[in-house]
Amino acid sequence: MISRPAIRCHAVLRSGQAGLNPGSPLGRRTFSLRSPSTPSGRPVEKLNIDRLSDRAQQYHRNRQLFMLSGAVAGAISFLYTGWKLKEALGKNPTKLDSSLPSTHPLAAADAADRKVVIHDDQGHEIVATGNSTVPHFPRTIELPSSSSDLAASTAPTTPTTPTTEYTLVGLGLRSVSFLGIQVYVVGYYVATSDIAALQSTLIKRVNRIATTLVPGERDELRTSLLDPAQGEEIWNELLEKRIPARSVFRVVPVRDTDFHHLRDGFVRAIQARSASVGDDGDGFGEGMAEFRALFNRGKVPKQKELLLLRDEQGRLSVVYDDGRKSGRQLLGTIQDERISRALWLNYLAGKKVASEPARKSIVEGIVEFVERPVGTVATQVL
Repeated sequence: MISRPAIRCHAVLRSGQAGLNPGSPLGRRTFSLRSPSTPSGRPVEKLNIDRLSDRAQQYHRNRQLFMLSGAVAGAISFLYTGWKLKEALGKNPTKLDSSLPSTHPLAAADAADRKVVIHDDQGHEIVATGNSTVPHFPRTIELPSSSSDLAASTAPTTPTTPTTEYTLVGLGLRSVSFLGIQVYVVGYYVATSDIAALQSTLIKRVNRIATTLVPGERDELRTSLLDPAQGEEIWNELLEKRIPARSVFRVVPVRDTDFHHLRDGFVRAIQARSASVGDDGDGFGEGMAEFRALFNRGKVPKQKELLLLRDEQGRLSVVYDDGRKSGRQLLGTIQDERISRALWLNYLAGKKVASEPARKSIVEGIVEFVERPVGTVATQVL
């Protein structure tokens, strides 16, 4: 009787423990208990953000210091090497300067701007133009001595035809628009026998008692010719006095064009200089009409030659060579000398010229003339 209740109480206690409610305080306490020695399965809890930030800053700081040290070391090495080279060069006083006097043409400051004359396979003297389509211009050209000879010529010049030699003064490329589209190469030629008169006039303009100009005087002449106002005044006066008496502009297109495009450019140039040459009277207008009529023709392929000749009377003759067997053909002649003078000024002087490289090259060619005694250019041997 005594032992039975004890057994029942024990059974109830065990059954109560087995059915313990998880939401009871005892159950919550049992669930929240965790051993502190149990390792976590999430690696992120081991990261230390501050430590990682310090390490990154230290890395970039060391990297910058390393790069700065390399730059300083490189600069020091350059300076040291330069200093050692200077010491080595100082021990050897031999210099490679030219022994030519300063008055010699090849020792002048403008020697690099001079025309370089070379010989082709056939021995002809040619000058490089700087253009791949028209790479060279002849240094000299032979033309019939008068317009009548040109008009009568239906074949290339024969040994019996009286001719005049023209010498190249300067050349350059004519470009249009802001894109610098190259149109043609133009070269200025002067009759070789007329160069002496041009030399003498320009030399006397700078120094009345000189027969040639020294470097300082040549610089003075160059500055005057390149000045828009002075240059136009000088050339206008020379051309009006027929100095040089005979000259030629040789035009060779570097791309296919036509006579109308060339005519439009020439007409605009003449009209722009009409005030300088004096366009009063009906003669100038008639000359312009005749000039336009000469160019009422077809196409002008690239590398074909167009010559603008001014004779001792100031008359303008237009000659074209289409590359056929007939050779150079006279297209016509304009009697009014103001037409040729205005067209010549378009290339030689003024604020705006047809080709600035050509104008500068022509000026350098003139300077080459005046550095030699008067009359010696025609006998110059290259």
